[in-house]
Amino acid sequence: MKLITFICIISIEIAKQHCVVSAWSQGGSTITSRGATIQHQLPTSSSLFSSTQSNDKDDITINSNNGELERLKKEEQRLSSLLDSIRQQKLAVLRSRPLSIGIVGFGRFGQFIAQSFTKYGNVVGTSRTNYADVASEMGVKYSLTLESFVLDEDVDVIVLATSIVSFRDTVLEIVPLLEKKMQLKGAGTYPLIVDVASVKEHPRNILLDLLPEECDILCTHPMFGPDSAKNGWRGQTFVYEKTRINKVILDPDFEGQENQLDISEEYVEGMDRMERFLSIWEEEGCNMIPMACSDHDSYSANSQFITHLVGRILGIQGLKATPIDTTGFQSVLRLIETTNADSFDLFYGLYKYNRNSGYTIGRLRGALDDVVGALLQRDGVVGVFDGGNRKSDDDAK
Repeated sequence: MKLITFICIISIEIAKQHCVVSAWSQGGSTITSRGATIQHQLPTSSSLFSSTQSNDKDDITINSNNGELERLKKEEQRLSSLLDSIRQQKLAVLRSRPLSIGIVGFGRFGQFIAQSFTKYGNVVGTSRTNYADVASEMGVKYSLTLESFVLDEDVDVIVLATSIVSFRDTVLEIVPLLEKKMQLKGAGTYPLIVDVASVKEHPRNILLDLLPEECDILCTHPMFGPDSAKNGWRGQTFVYEKTRINKVILDPDFEGQENQLDISEEYVEGMDRMERFLSIWEEEGCNMIPMACSDHDSYSANSQFITHLVGRILGIQGLKATPIDTTGFQSVLRLIETTNADSFDLFYGLYKYNRNSGYTIGRLRGALDDVVGALLQRDGVVGVFDGGNRKSDDDAK
């Protein structure tokens, strides 16, 4: 005990000399600056031992964290270098075996995707309208007829970039040409068929119903276009479903399906071709989202379709910029501009060929009635709202 008392007295004297402020546990003692009155109560041996234990634990924690941040940074750098190396290997594979990609429907969107495809392989386009000059400027070969496109061009992939409204008719035109090509050149000449429509269940069903079963199918939706991605595809969303490979219809909700399949050489080749095509979008920086076509349409009705619906409604109102626009209203004007820049066929297709869109319209109508009704109720009016004139029930009689 004398030793403990002696240690405490020495500690206090040192604190006096160096103007240190400290506090002893259990004693509540305070040491202030030089010359101030110091009140203290000597700690007991048990409290001093407890304090020492606590300090030892803190030292252990600090020591265990020493260098941890540096280690994590080095690991982050290693993984980043590994990822970069893998990406370079992927690019090497893509360029060593470049895909030949055909685009049916060389309109605004077809031209838009062709510009990026040319970085990774040969591109051939065709359309009802003659875009030969436009294609030539882009380094794209152009076929004037669908027949020459299918029969004469040995493409690995055919992207159907036609409107949703004309999608079925286009597939009906292609099918007999594909069958004719198979008769002339063999069954191994069937290309991977890719759709890029804004709805997914409708084209998926058409492709499964009409295409020869030897055709692999990939259903996709790039959630962007020439306006929203005019500065590049990085960060843009790309939704896809691997629908059929080597005559096998895949279940997008069954992750372990491949483990239960009889994996043939043809299946491996088909999957490789599909992955190489998807890698183009990935290398361009897209946010890749695998999703069942049915799930896509459910989400899309309450996101993409309602966006176009509201944009069209506000566009009909003739809203224009004013000298006192808020940032919110400027966003509304941009919405009107972007949605009305797309064709009405696209808008109609979003409605006609997505079974969820009708429910979205009904809910929007109901929501409008609820909001206007709440305004009239607050105004003390029970009745209808007609062209800006508030009418009560008595007025309506």
